[in-house]
Amino acid sequence: MRRNPLPALILAVAGLCILLPVALLGLWSAAGRWPWPELWPENFSTRGLAELLAPYNRTGALLLSSVGLSLLAAALATLVGAMTARALAFHQFPGKGLVRFGAILPILVPGTVLAMGLHTVFLRLGLADTLSGVVLVHVISALPYTVSILTDVTQARGRGLEEQAAVLGASPTRAFLHGALPSLIPGLLSAGSMAFAISYSQYFTTLLLGGGQVRTLSLVMVPYIQSGDRTLASCYALLFVGSALAVFAVLEGLIHLWTGGRKWN
Repeated sequence: MRRNPLPALILAVAGLCILLPVALLGLWSAAGRWPWPELWPENFSTRGLAELLAPYNRTGALLLSSVGLSLLAAALATLVGAMTARALAFHQFPGKGLVRFGAILPILVPGTVLAMGLHTVFLRLGLADTLSGVVLVHVISALPYTVSILTDVTQARGRGLEEQAAVLGASPTRAFLHGALPSLIPGLLSAGSMAFAISYSQYFTTLLLGGGQVRTLSLVMVPYIQSGDRTLASCYALLFVGSALAVFAVLEGLIHLWTGGRKWN
């Protein structure tokens, strides 16, 4: 029986759509002068690499702080999303529809409007221009995705394991920790991955709510893109993409390790 070549062809095209732009970024990061309409740079330069490694840029510290901030925001968004998902999936209470609507409100309101409104509130609360304020706004931006993912996961898993543990005499807390939580770990890691991606790519909200006091990798990268400095913009973009993929690889590895290589449904 002949195998259908279409899936392999689609996979190859998708791979090219991902790898070719990354390859172009790598070429631009090493290009010295590349005038239009030349198909190849006239010369190459290490200016981008030297800029990244310059001591005054503290690129390593910037990268670690950016990843750490986004991981913290992802963890908080996942925790709040998990609790909200359990409430929506298993409980009936007044205003449930309002809670469900409020959970997706941050993606219904235009980002600029949301950021301006939160900035006004944060100014009154004393959270503007602070790390806590930036983390909080990243959590708010990621919540619609974590709530949506974890609501589906929680409903799919149900409460069967918790009920069986309760029948055997376990307390509600122990029934959840030893019954339901292990089966939710892959879903929690998946929701955390999405929350990390949302937080790591935040530019305008970080700029506005952080007031320039909180520096992240995206905050440094975007001005180079806007100024047209393709060499430095490409260097920072490669660092941005590479670091994000490294975090995703770690989270994917944790999911694979937890499930023992089995397909997670």
